[in-house]
Amino acid sequence: MDVRGVIFDVDGTLVRGDEPIPGAAAGLDAAEAAGLRRLFVSNNPTKPPEAYEARLARAGIHADADEVLTAGTVTARYLLDRHAADSIAVVGEPGLVDLLGEAGLSVERVGRDGDLRVDPAVLVASLDRRFGYEMLRACLDLLADGDVAFVGTDPDVVIPAAEGDVPGSGAIVDAIANVAGREPAAVLGKPSETAREMALNRLDLPPEDVLVVGDRLDTDIALGARSGMTTALVTTGVTAAEDVASSPITPDYVLDSLAELEPLLAEP
Repeated sequence: MDVRGVIFDVDGTLVRGDEPIPGAAAGLDAAEAAGLRRLFVSNNPTKPPEAYEARLARAGIHADADEVLTAGTVTARYLLDRHAADSIAVVGEPGLVDLLGEAGLSVERVGRDGDLRVDPAVLVASLDRRFGYEMLRACLDLLADGDVAFVGTDPDVVIPAAEGDVPGSGAIVDAIANVAGREPAAVLGKPSETAREMALNRLDLPPEDVLVVGDRLDTDIALGARSGMTTALVTTGVTAAEDVASSPITPDYVLDSLAELEPLLAEP
């Protein structure tokens, strides 16, 4: 495998909760031994890169914050490019609201009862553990105005957690889209074009020199397949090996875990 850089997914690939997935350390060691540039890319929008540095450290994995790209940072970049001066309503966790605010955006979190103090120009939908009927009704009212832009942070309907798979941002984005009868103008995170461009810019490599490793066909593998990267699916997360046959997205490799990465990188 002739690559110079690797994009690692996090949840379901390296860790589940704060626990390392068996084989993860071996895969990371193999990438380091091969001298690959690396980037950790997560579709979790609730925490900044610094929190991922600490979380990975708890799992025994060393990563610097500048090696981490999240759906939250990708969403911030998209909004800064297109809605820097706009008022933005957010259905999301406090970590996302803080991240967007620290990026210089004008944001307000939609209240549990659907309350907002301003009329936003943008609605951002994401994982929010308070999400319920009144918030959904508020989103319906907001999006009845066709001038209000609608953006999702990421498409993950379920995410692997310590207690098992749990609902993710995609479930909330889909619920809002269904009642409003409107698809989002953009769904960020993997496999969006914004995420792809940011990842390749961070690695400073062309796509043909990059390997993407992850546990999801529709996000991790799609990110690489759409742009000519080499792709490897690990079956330690939400996707089983038998799912590949029925998917329109085909990885270059299917691995039981990251432990199988070493012989691939050693191939001439």
